[in-house]
Amino acid sequence: MSFQQGLSGLSAASKQLEVIGNNVANANTAGFKAANAIFADVFSQAGGGSASTAVGIGTSVAAVLQNFSQGNISVTNNPLDLAINGNGFFRMDNNGVVTYGRGGQFSLDKDGYIVNGSGQKLTGFGVNSNNQIVQSTPSPLRISSSDIAPKVTDGINVNVNLSSQAAVINPVTTPFDINNGSTYTNSTSLSVYDAVGNQHTLSLYFARRSSTTWDVYGALDGAQIQNAAIRQLTFNASGQLTAGGAGPFTIPITNPDTGAALGNPVLTGPIALTTDPTGQGLGNGLVFAESTQYGTPYSVNALSQTGYTAGRLSGFSVSTDGTILGRYSNGQSRPQGQVVLANFTNPNGLRQLGNNQWSESSDSGPALVGAPGSGSLGSLQSGAIEEANIDLTAQLVDMITAQRVYQANAQTIKTQDQVLQTLVNLR
Repeated sequence: MSFQQGLSGLSAASKQLEVIGNNVANANTAGFKAANAIFADVFSQAGGGSASTAVGIGTSVAAVLQNFSQGNISVTNNPLDLAINGNGFFRMDNNGVVTYGRGGQFSLDKDGYIVNGSGQKLTGFGVNSNNQIVQSTPSPLRISSSDIAPKVTDGINVNVNLSSQAAVINPVTTPFDINNGSTYTNSTSLSVYDAVGNQHTLSLYFARRSSTTWDVYGALDGAQIQNAAIRQLTFNASGQLTAGGAGPFTIPITNPDTGAALGNPVLTGPIALTTDPTGQGLGNGLVFAESTQYGTPYSVNALSQTGYTAGRLSGFSVSTDGTILGRYSNGQSRPQGQVVLANFTNPNGLRQLGNNQWSESSDSGPALVGAPGSGSLGSLQSGAIEEANIDLTAQLVDMITAQRVYQANAQTIKTQDQVLQTLVNLR
């Protein structure tokens, strides 16, 4: 009598129950991938024997394979919770040891590094001194809390419509006076910034001098910049600007901040609105190029300048392509890095390490690293986590099936035992 078939069935069913139990235990583990036990029959045939009369000797567990299908995505309130929508794994660094995982519950450590619950650091592409992402060897991502330096205003763009129905103001009989509203037709103002980030208010006054010309006067912080006009705008009969649209201009600062109260003087020089013939964003002077003189009322259509004060990090967000964008108190934004993902030719060849992490192996093939959304890699969703891809209903049904299989194999052993007992009792 052979008990081997029944014993192998008990062992296989027990292994299947272990796999199901592990799946159920990790139903709330973010990014967990369910596993399935794969069985194979065991067959032994003596040399020269007939296949038609040979009997197998049981079953075995050929492999335990994980199912890397997409899990449901649930929304959270943490911007550092990241869910992968599609293929790929987060690339983690643990003191130089690289691992991979799907769990996207991250936080910041005391040094500003993005880490998971085990302290492993999320890796990605860094930024250079020009705040541009450099796609080189991935390294641990760190959120810098340093303030960004101020930028002096080097360009101003003014887009206004100066009404062709406005009355002409004679400069001889009614010279411009900043304190007399009847000496100019319209005005507007905007903030500009000096070299150390101090904010100043620049006011522009428009006075119509003829049917086609307007004088532009300026004032900084309520003080007139110069007695004469700082620019003259000329329009054609169609209301299009033909002269005075662009050019350099220097705004003098009459009352620089000496910082005397701090005992460390800080002198701010004039604000130079420079022209940029190279088109590299180095400044574009004082520009009215898109301004018009139409028959509609005066309106300010656009008003912008290039400077800003110093800024402190106020928050950050992660886009679908993995770019971490820092937001600052001065309204500016800067990339802090870019999360990378890794994919493998054979994910089932990865070596399980626990803590929802895997490592590369010869069976998985080398890691294919890139930005989210590139190639076969999925995209990221910030403020969300990927749930375990476990169907509890199916797991419970499989549990019942495995239990029945275990009972059936136990029954074959019992039957074998009864047959053997019958033989022993023969007289």
